[in-house]
Amino acid sequence: MPVTDEMVCFSLYAATRATTQAYRSMLEPWGLTYPQYLVLVTLWVEGDQTVSSLGEHLQLDSGTLSPLLKRMEQADLVRRERRSTDERVVTVTTGDRGRALRTELAHVPARIAAGTGLTDEQSAVELIATLQHLTEAMHRAAAAPAPVAD
Repeated sequence: MPVTDEMVCFSLYAATRATTQAYRSMLEPWGLTYPQYLVLVTLWVEGDQTVSSLGEHLQLDSGTLSPLLKRMEQADLVRRERRSTDERVVTVTTGDRGRALRTELAHVPARIAAGTGLTDEQSAVELIATLQHLTEAMHRAAAAPAPVAD
């Protein structure tokens, strides 16, 4: 048995890669990436967002998010507008194509849910809670001071 079969971190890595590959194949006909899909879903469900709130929701820094939003704006998936009351704040809304895709991509969540093999909603809720707990714990571990070398 390979050592990686006994590593929690590798199992998470492999599951993440498989999930991303599933999304890639489902979104490819629309020319979307998984991060672009996440931006659209957030806007569809939560409404207009500032760039900073979108970054918080998606756990993306501005160096990653800004070029992503620029490409999405060029494809009419989103619009970015500076607030007249504070030009430092940029609001992101769905573009015409982004709004149209909501209906066209409505099948994706059900296909992903079926692909997980989870048998009911409660199982999904429990897995999400476990993964969120793990994410928070790993952020704390990464922020902890490194041990001092002897």
